[in-house]
Formats: sequence, C-alpha cells, structure tokens
Amino acid sequence: MEKGILIRDMSDLAEIEKIPLSDRVLERNTLEILEKGAAIDPAAVAIIFLKSGDEYAEPVEITYGQFIGRVRQAANMLHDLGVGPTDVVTYLLPNLHQTHFVLWGAEAAGIANPVNPMLEAATIRDICVAAGTKVLVALAELPGTDVWSKVEAIRDQIPSLKAVVRVMGPSDEEKGIYGFDEKSAQYPADKLTFKRDIKPGDIASLYHTGGTTGRPKLARRSHFNEVALCWDLKVATALEPGETVMVGLPLFHCNGTCITGLLPFSIGGRVVILSPSGYRDPAILKNFYKIVERFRPVFFSAVPTVLGMLLALPVGEADISSLRYVICGAAPLSVELFNKFEKHTGMKVLEGYGMTEATCASAVNPKDGERKIGSVGLRLPYQEMKIGVLDEEGKYLRDAETDEIGVVLIKGPCAFKGYVEEIHNRGIWVDGDWFNTGDLGRRDKDGYFWLTGRRKELIIRGGHNIDPAIIEEPLYRLEGVMMAAAVGRPDAHAGEVPVAFVEVAEGSGLTEEKILEYARSEIGERAAIPKEVLIVPQVPLTAVGKIFKPALRWEAVRRVYKKELEKLGDLAETAEVSVAEHKVHGTLATIKIKPKAGADAETIRRKIDEILASFVTRYEVIVE
Repeated sequence: MEKGILIRDMSDLAEIEKIPLSDRVLERNTLEILEKGAAIDPAAVAIIFLKSGDEYAEPVEITYGQFIGRVRQAANMLHDLGVGPTDVVTYLLPNLHQTHFVLWGAEAAGIANPVNPMLEAATIRDICVAAGTKVLVALAELPGTDVWSKVEAIRDQIPSLKAVVRVMGPSDEEKGIYGFDEKSAQYPADKLTFKRDIKPGDIASLYHTGGTTGRPKLARRSHFNEVALCWDLKVATALEPGETVMVGLPLFHCNGTCITGLLPFSIGGRVVILSPSGYRDPAILKNFYKIVERFRPVFFSAVPTVLGMLLALPVGEADISSLRYVICGAAPLSVELFNKFEKHTGMKVLEGYGMTEATCASAVNPKDGERKIGSVGLRLPYQEMKIGVLDEEGKYLRDAETDEIGVVLIKGPCAFKGYVEEIHNRGIWVDGDWFNTGDLGRRDKDGYFWLTGRRKELIIRGGHNIDPAIIEEPLYRLEGVMMAAAVGRPDAHAGEVPVAFVEVAEGSGLTEEKILEYARSEIGERAAIPKEVLIVPQVPLTAVGKIFKPALRWEAVRRVYKKELEKLGDLAETAEVSVAEHKVHGTLATIKIKPKAGADAETIRRKIDEILASFVTRYEVIVE
C-alpha cells in the first residue's frame, strides 16, 4: 500500500480519489490478500491465541506459514465435502484460531456464513435453511458449552445439509460427522487441490443481521466488498506489517473478522485472540492492561460497553504506551465516557460508523485530523455517504441540507449485494442504488456525520442488534394483549436494553410480572428478553393508527433519567425530566431542578454530569 496517505479533512479524500480504486486495489479476492500477507514472512507469528484471560502468559502461537497452510487445508477439505463456489459453509464457533481457518477456507472454496453460536437452536436452524447450508462447522461437546447439543437438535431439519464438521472433537463418519483437525490434516497445505477462479463479484460471505426470527436477514457480501474494505482500513488505521492488533469482539461479526482479522493478515500483522469468549471473559478484562503490556498491540476494536468496563479498572504499573487508539462503534458513545477513557488510558478514541451491509465500516473520525466528539467522523475513501430526506413511504425526496436530519444513505465498493431472501430487498435502495441504512443523522459543514436516531427501530444492546419484532410477535400471541411495542431503554452498561410497553384488555388479569414470565419462555433470543414490561393505559399512535415508537423511547429515557437523578440526594428538592424530539440532536432530555436550600447551581450541574456520564441521550439542565 502507498505510504504517507493521510486523511485530515474532505480535501484529503478528494485528493486520494483522484486515482481510481481499481488502480489501488490489485487483489481480486480474500484468498489473494491472505496469500500476499502470509508471503511477507512465513516464519512471522500470525495469531497469538489466549486460552483464557488468566493464561495470557502461555499463548498458542501460529506462524504465517502454518496459518495459510491451515486455510488451504480447510478449503481443500470443504471442497472434498462437496462445497463449490455457490455453496454455503455455516460455522458456530467461539473465538479460536481454527475459526479463522474455517472462515477463510470457506471463502476460498465457497461462501462463509458465520453465525452467533449463542442463538437458540431454532433460530440457528432458520438461518441455515435460509442460507442453504451445505456444511455445518461447530464446536464439539466441551464442558460449559451447548453448541453441539444445538447441532444435534437441528441437523435433521436442514434439507440442504450434507456434512457436519466438529472442531475440537473426533470424526464419526458413519453419522456424517468429521473432526476438523483430523480431517483437514489429510489434505495438502501448500496448495489448493481444486481450481477456482474467484472473481471480485463472487459472493464471499453471508452475515446475519437485524432480526433473526421468522425470516432471517442474510447480507450477501462479495469478495471485492471485503478486499476494498481492507484497503480503506489500511488507510484509516495506518497499520504497518508486523504490528499487532487485539480481537475481543466475536468472530461471527464482521468487525472481529475484518477489522481485527483480514486487515492485519493482509499485511503480515499479528492478531491476538483474547480467549474464546473475548471481552465476555472476566479474566480478559481483569488482566487487559497486563495483556497489552505483554503483546504491545497498536489498536483494538470495542463497543462502548467494553470501554466503560475498562474505565473502571486501574491501569496500574502496566505499560500500555503501544496503543495508539481504540476503534469504537456499534452504538453511540457518550461524550463523558469518551473524555474519561482517553484521560484514563492516554490513547485516542476513534469513533466510527458501519454495518454488516457496508461490509463493516463506512465512516470514522480521522486519526490525523480533527476528531469531533459525538460524531462518527468522515466517510472512508471511495465510499459514498449522504443524508437523504424521504417521505412517509420511504421514497427519496431530496438530499438534506447541512445539519438537516434525514436518513443515512450509502453506496460504493463496500455496499453489499442485497439480502439472500428477496422479501428483505423491497425498498432498501433509494435514489437509484443508494442503500437506506435506516439510521437517522446529519452532515455538518465540514463533512462529519452525526447519528441522531434510528428509523428502522433496532435495539442495540452492547453492539448486538435486536429486532423489536422478536419481542412483539410472541407478546401478541398472549391472550389479553391488545398492543405491544418494544424499544430500547438507556443502560449504563449495555448502551440500551429492550423493554416492552403493553396495552392489555380490560379484565385480562395480566400483570407486568406475568407478561415478563411469558416473554422469558417464548422469546427465542436471550438478549431480546425484555428487562422490563410496562403496562400502559394506551400505546401512543400516529394519526394513521400506527404505533408511535419515538414517544415510547422518550418515556423510557425519562424514566431512567428520573431514577438516576435520585442520586442527587440533598442537592435537589425536586428533579423533573421531560424528553422530546430535537432538530439537531434527534432527542433531548430537559432536566428541571428545584435545589434545596444552600445547594448552588454549578455543584448540581457537575453532579448531574457525573450521574449521567454513561448515557448518550443529550440533556440540558435548568436550575430554578
């Protein structure tokens, strides 16, 4: 890659884009860039795998020669099991070095389909059926895991399935089960045993996104989508050959696989896998700064939840000076948390924006230019972003003015190739070939993008997307429920958590406790189970009779902020909160404080800033 490419402002983007992307990106597929990265120094370490957060001093190390050999062996094995260019390999795996062998081997032989192994068995089955899974790769029956029991429960319900591969377990070929290490070791590591001309437009992967109940949404991403993203990430991060990154986000998500996977692999960098559970391993967080000191990474990716947990841990005597920045996305980051984390660690936070349908990333605050706190930064090179004004039907009317709120639209080399099932493709493209992200935002005079809400109503819990329909559809099946609406409630730890507002029939006998108990038994995704059910006299409706969810989100914010402000104690006589739409910030909470005798306004404001530091909804304070 060219040296010295900087992105400080929009003029730098214009300068970069004077050269066509086709002249910059010469590799046509992910196998080519992996081969190229591995060839830089086959003896160099590619992967450092930590078995747990407490065993970080005794890692498993994989060299580049071993890594690319294992990828080829995986591809050869999958091809021998019948996988061709249009066949799908689904995997249910935690963060292991084998996960990367399976992922990139699947893209070389056919199409990879990473799936969250924590989903319920029925949901995994529905994804496999929608994808047309031919080979299912899953973790063996190990203590403390339930992945294999899910496989046993669903394997006969997937008509397209021809073989099951067990990672960290033996073969049982009479049952069509193959042990991954045992089986793949039978194939050459120095070459592919089959011929395939992988074209840039060939589909490389299917990632599930949004709601995964009923009709799963599977995003089709091409090889060129992933290769082009890799070039953009090189520019955005300035990662150099031999430098180290850490991955704690799951390897069923494109951030883990691309930003802290494909990118470093493409230039001969090192990837530290922070245990099978990643950031969910308490010992990883407890020892995080010691791990940084030992392996000297230059960056890692995280969601705001993780930064909040790391902020609570002392750096101590650990030398973490190798860290240049952390890339944070998936959910909004509060200004207070941003500032506190930078002060706590001494590293830069680069807040960005992306989605599975954009292959992973569309915008990021420039490491070399102004970082506007609260914004998601400038668009990445060759990726187009704009704010569009749409009508009630979702049809394009016009481009938004500067700082006018509208829908975030994207297109370009990283925009995906639509969803697998045609039903999900209806209305997703506007104004020609612009993808409607469903996110609301604005673009300022300097070209920075600011998110202000979500039109598509997804609940984002710790970076995990939850479709409200997963919650609402089961609730509607409960006799006595007249209307149900699920929204995100602000949460200091997870960003937001799902809550359900329910209108019940008179005399139904339903209570909030009964409805919540029912939800726990009927909702197929554990993360989607509401934290709270609120029975309301009437669910708010629009003039045409649709549920008006913004009002419910405002009420959820109001209730949380009202509860948190009880911590003002002796400073306030009363604290009233109202929440409404705001033309710049999207949503604004107005806090009116009646102080107790002797309490001064400035002390109250500082205390409120401290109390609400982990929440992202903007607020203004009025001290009467």
